[in-house]
Amino acid sequence: MIEVLKAGLLDTVQDSGRLGSQEFGVPFSGAMDNYSYALANSILGNPSDAAVIESTIVGPKLKFHADTSICITGAQMHPAINGNAVRNNIEISVKVNDVLSFGKKEYGSRIYIAVAGGFQTKKVMSSRSMYKGITDDVKLKKGDILPIVGRHYVDSKMFSSIKVDKTHFYNESIEVTIGPEYEKLDTHLQELLVNQEFTISVNSNRMAYQFNETLHNSLEGIITSLVLPGTIQLTPSGQLIVLMRDCQITGGYPRILQLTEASINVLSQKFLGDMIRFKRIK
Repeated sequence: MIEVLKAGLLDTVQDSGRLGSQEFGVPFSGAMDNYSYALANSILGNPSDAAVIESTIVGPKLKFHADTSICITGAQMHPAINGNAVRNNIEISVKVNDVLSFGKKEYGSRIYIAVAGGFQTKKVMSSRSMYKGITDDVKLKKGDILPIVGRHYVDSKMFSSIKVDKTHFYNESIEVTIGPEYEKLDTHLQELLVNQEFTISVNSNRMAYQFNETLHNSLEGIITSLVLPGTIQLTPSGQLIVLMRDCQITGGYPRILQLTEASINVLSQKFLGDMIRFKRIK
């Protein structure tokens, strides 16, 4: 078992997502940065859909009640075991009563804490991903106990770390393709979308990212239609909304652009005040 001694800003259990339930109006959910999520499970040799902890901006403090191995990927928040610094992107052995903690964020916004065999929390609709109205809890809190498989202690010195390209965290270019209503935009607005910088707003979360800048919008609303994580909608007020992993499955605002899967991962590591530009690739 793993005990939450102190919760971070937003700690949730996430996996590869709640696929196959969208006909019931259920969001996909799952890890925001699927690249870092998959890397953590891969390093530990876990199943590709194993559940991890996703933490945003401020990491949690966790106590281990079993010998196991963990891996931390994503943002750099200076993890430590019993006060001793450990590295990202490496298999780390932990023993009973060890405590994992985190320091100040250096870059990125989200970390992923994987454990050998994955976290064994309750599955709902074939997923362990936390979501309001679907799972019993929306986020982790102090005192929570997370079941794990556990395994014998091994010497972490045997393992080398994987070098991760930091452009994943520092890249300001967000690749997009055109959306169904893109051609309805006038030429000036189409050019503005790829020439202007956008600043991530405080109103950004797992459901959607928004920006401080607005655009002049003369488009009419559309009949409620399908949307996906990565869909960019343009509201009547000129607000751009980039739908993320916990987004609804239908929407009535024009769908003008669509992020690539890689761009969703990159954007998920951005935070309030960060600047981005859209790069149309086709």
